[in-house]
Parts: sequence; structure tokens; C-alpha cells
Amino acid sequence: MSGDAARKSACATKGRTCAIIAYLAAINGYLVKATVVAALGGLLFGFDTAVIAGATHALSAQYSLTPKLLGLTVSIGLWGTVIGSLFAGIPGDKWGRKACLQVLAVLYLISALGCAFAWGWTPLVVFRFIGGLGIGGSSVLGPMYIAEVAPARARGRLVGFFQFNVVFGILAAYLSNYIIGRFNFGDIEWRWKLGVAAIPALFFLLMLISIPQSPRWLVKVGRLEEARKILLLTGEQNADEEVRQIAATVSHEKGQPSENLFQRAYLFPIFLAVSIGMFNQLSGINAILYYLNDIFAKAGFDKVSSDMQAVAIGATNLLFTMLAMSVIDRIGRKKLLLIGAIGTALCLAGVAYVFASKAHEKLLLPLLVGYIAFFAFSQGAVIWVYLSEVFPNRVRANGQSLGSFTHWIMNAGISYAFPVVAVYGALPFVFFAAMMVVQFFVVLFIYPETKGITLEDMQDKLSAAH
Repeated sequence: MSGDAARKSACATKGRTCAIIAYLAAINGYLVKATVVAALGGLLFGFDTAVIAGATHALSAQYSLTPKLLGLTVSIGLWGTVIGSLFAGIPGDKWGRKACLQVLAVLYLISALGCAFAWGWTPLVVFRFIGGLGIGGSSVLGPMYIAEVAPARARGRLVGFFQFNVVFGILAAYLSNYIIGRFNFGDIEWRWKLGVAAIPALFFLLMLISIPQSPRWLVKVGRLEEARKILLLTGEQNADEEVRQIAATVSHEKGQPSENLFQRAYLFPIFLAVSIGMFNQLSGINAILYYLNDIFAKAGFDKVSSDMQAVAIGATNLLFTMLAMSVIDRIGRKKLLLIGAIGTALCLAGVAYVFASKAHEKLLLPLLVGYIAFFAFSQGAVIWVYLSEVFPNRVRANGQSLGSFTHWIMNAGISYAFPVVAVYGALPFVFFAAMMVVQFFVVLFIYPETKGITLEDMQDKLSAAH
């Protein structure tokens, strides 16, 4: 049996995980390295946003937080994320995706260390805000960088790897919370939980040195030969033609006045980006992830049990994100969104029933596991891919910033309101379920499929659609 045949046989016995590993191994190693390093921003993104779930109770006790102040403590990082996502495209276009990712890594590091050594509630809030700036910027520039490095045939899975790292970071945060909780650090336990993020932040900063610039950005600033070499190294089959195509697009853009994103020609891509960002948060995903321990506690689980359930949720998130990555370029973005809308609506309706009836608490874990599975298989894997695809080159940075901005401002608002509304038991879950029903019909009748289309051809497809 040949080496390739043996590898395929082994993958058949190890399921989807091995299939993804084999797929990545079959792609050019230079491209894989650039993708993995850029996607580390996603790991920090997931870790920093989810780790707060294990500290909400301790912070409430430490600083005597009301539900509104707790909501502010959790959501302040997200307000930083809103700012970071809104403005990341500007320096990303001027100085390049790589340089800006390095700055974001520094912000992650400052935030983690600042939270660990915070001398009061106000400094804690400030450092969480700084971390939010890093999260927002990386949510724009990470997927954008990967999309611009990856060839069209593999773009969905490679950009999806950013989301894989987001959910891996969420799992790592829950697991970290559980492990640190076992050491009985007492009143300083929350400092360890928030400060440990400094380790992956430093690793991210160091690894960014080794990745190339985006070839599309290089063409834009006139460095065509560097762009051609990078395209060859990343496995582009016809690098010269690709450079010519990108250069033609850039030349056309330079011949035109600076283009405003908010005009009639881009209304449809704007609608797609804003709506997918809104629906992603109207599913309740991050409100549930941030307050997961509190949700379990309200259903009667103790602290250790809540930490363990959170790990199960995080593992499910990771597993089904990997599954979605393995099929996103074959099944397509639209079908995954439709499947997820149905599944999340049903599971959320079940969670609402548990809280409304104040019975059947044992159903809470399987319902939330099912909810996370459907979300990860659909919106979780699709959103950053879709945002990186629907805008033409000349407005892609600003367009992706708009979609990410929408996602994060919805996230901040819902996360702030959740602990206040949650006193009414089932109400937030009823609302989230209803929003997923609405999403199903919007995606079914309006959203186009984008799989397998080059970024340069995407504008023609969307213009023809509307």
C-alpha cells in the first residue's frame, strides 16, 4: 500500500478529525502555516470572550456588582470589540494585515496581564476594553488575511479554520477555568482565570513574525514580484495570471475616485453582511456562552458541576465546527445556515420550556449541547467565511468591518441585557428561538450561495443576483 493510500485508510477509521488533518496536509505547507498562525487570533478571540464565564460569580462578590454592573463588566470588552472591528480595516489597508495583527497581539497581552493585576473594578473594566479592541480587530483582519492568501478551491475551509480556533479557544477557556478552579486559589482565583490568556497572546505575537504579507495587499502597494512569489509558495496554480487579475482590479480601483461603501451598488452585500452579523447574535450564542455557568447554577448545578458542563458544551462546539469545516466547500454556506436555523430554534424552545416549567432540569444539558452543535455546524462556521466573500476587493476591508461591527455591537447589547432579562426565566430563550425562525426564511429566500467562486468574480455574481 502506498503512503497516500495508507493515509486515506487511516483517515477512514478515525472519522472527520483525521479527514480534516489529511486535507490540511494535502494543501501546501506554507499556506497551512500562514493560516494556522493568523487563526491564532481566533483562539485568543474565543478564549478572551468565554473565560469570563468562570469569573462572573467571583467578580460579583468581589465588587458587589448589581445585574446591570455585571452586564457592564462582561459587555465592556465587547464595546471595545465594536470599536476594534469598526476601524480595523483602515490601518489594515494602509500598513498591511500582518503588521496590524502584530499590534492586536500586543493588545491581547496587555489586556490579560492588566486583568490579572487589576487593582480595582475600574482598571479591570479598562483592561477588558483593551482586550476587546484586539478581539474586534482580529475578527476583521484574521479572516481577511486568510481569504486573501488562500486559493478559491480551499478558501472556505481555510477561513473556517479561524472559526475552528475561536471555538477551540472557547473550549480552552472553559477547560482552563475548570482546572484553575481545582487549585482552590480562593479570592484570587478569578485573577488566574483572566490572566492565563497572556501565554497564548505572547505565542501569537512571536509566531506572527514568520508569516508572509497578504499577496493582494502587496499588489495594492505595487510590490507585484513579492506577491507572485507568495502566491507560488501558497500553492496558487497560475500565480502570474492571479497577479495580473488582482493588479487589473487594483488598477481599475486607482482610476476611480475613493469609493464609499454606502451606495446603491453595494446595498445587497451590505444587507448580507449586516443581517448575518445580526442573526449570529440574535441566536443568543454569546450571551449563553458568557453566562453559561450562571445558567447552569440557576438550574440547580453547583460550581464544579457547572464548570464541567461548560467543558462539555465547549467540546461539542469544537467537534461540530470541525465537522462543518470538512463539508462547507462541498455542501455550501446557505444549506448549513438553513440546517442550523431549524436546529437552534428547536433546542432554544426546549430550553425556554425548562425554565418556564421550572422542571425537567436534567434536559438542560442535552438541549444546550444540541443547540451548540447546530450553531457550530452552521452560523459558527459560516459567518467569517461569508463576510470575507461578499464584498468586492475595493471595499472588502470596510465591508468586512461593517459586518463584524454589526456582529459585535449586537453581541455587546445582548450580553449587557441578558442578566437583567434573565430574571424573567424563559423570556430570553423564547426571543432567541423566534429570531432563528426568522433567519431561516431570510436565508431561504434571499441569501446567495458563494462556494467555489474567486473573490474577483464575486462582485459579478452578486450584481447579477440583484
